Amino acid sequence: MALPRSDWSELERAHHERADQLTAEHRARSARGEKHPVWDFLFTYYSYKPAQIRRWHPGAGVELEQAPERVDWRWYSPGSSADSAVPDAAAFAREKPDLAGLIERMLRRTASRPGQFGCFGLHEWAMVYRDKEHRHPAPLRLGQAETDAVVESHELRCTHFDAFRVFTPEAVPRNRNDLSRDVQPLFEQPGCLHAGMDLYKWAMKLGPLVPGELLLDTFELARDIRLLDMQAAPYDLTAWGVEPVRIETVDGKAEYVRRQRGFADRGALLRRRLLGAWLGQETGAHSAQSAHPEPAPASSSRNVSTRSAAS
Repeated sequence: MALPRSDWSELERAHHERADQLTAEHRARSARGEKHPVWDFLFTYYSYKPAQIRRWHPGAGVELEQAPERVDWRWYSPGSSADSAVPDAAAFAREKPDLAGLIERMLRRTASRPGQFGCFGLHEWAMVYRDKEHRHPAPLRLGQAETDAVVESHELRCTHFDAFRVFTPEAVPRNRNDLSRDVQPLFEQPGCLHAGMDLYKWAMKLGPLVPGELLLDTFELARDIRLLDMQAAPYDLTAWGVEPVRIETVDGKAEYVRRQRGFADRGALLRRRLLGAWLGQETGAHSAQSAHPEPAPASSSRNVSTRSAAS
C-alpha cells in the first residue's frame, strides 16, 4: 500500500491535532509545575513525552511517497519509488530480536487466555498493606487499620508482575501467584487493568510499525483504565475530583467488575489490531471473557521474516 504525500500529510495533521488534545492538560500542568496523582502516571511510569505521542507513523508496510526525510528514520527502509519510505517490521526484528519476541509473546499469550475478574483492584491496597510509608502522598480513605483489614478479608489474585513487585513484604505471601519477570508472559491475562494499559507501552515500543490512530487508541484506553485504577485504590483523591469505587462493598465490587470487563473487551480488539498492523496476523480473540487457543503462525512473507528474528 502506498500513500501519496498529500494523503499522508493529512493523516499526520489529524494525528497531531488529536494527540495535542489528549496531552493538553498535562502539558499545561507541566508548564505550571503542577503534579497530579492520577494523570502524571501516564507520562512517568510510561516515560513517553507528549512529543513522542505526537509523532505520526503509517504502520508496518505502508509506503509513504515523497518522504525523503523519513528514509533515514529508525526502522524505515527505502520504498519502491524514489524518495519513498516504508516502516520495516523485519528491520525492527533484526535490530531488536529479544524485544520483538517479548512483545509478540505478551500480546499473543494474553489474547489466548480467558479474562480473570476477581482481583477487585486490590493490588493498590497491597502496596500499602501494613506500611507506614506510602508511595503516594494522598491519605488513605479508610485509614491504615481498616485498609489492612480489607486486604486480610480478601484473597490477593494479582497476575501482573509490575504491580506485584511493589507489594509490601507482608502482602507478597498473601498473593495467590508467585510472580517474577521471567514468568510474566505465563500469567498475563486480559482481565488485568495493567495488561490493558500496557498495550500503550507495547505500541510505543513498536514505533513506526504501529499506525498513529492505533497508538492514540491505546493511549486513550490507558487513560480510561488509569481512572478506574485510582478510583478503586485505597487513597482519598476527592480533592482532585476523583470519586471512589468502594471495592470493599458489594456494590463497589460489582461496579469494578462491570467496568473491568468493558476494558478487557476494548483491550482484546486493540491486541488484534496491534498484531495485524505489525505482523499481518489476527489473534482470533473476539472477547477477553472466553478462552481461545494459541494462534497459529501467520503465513505472510512479512510475518515469516519477522518471526524468524523474533523467536
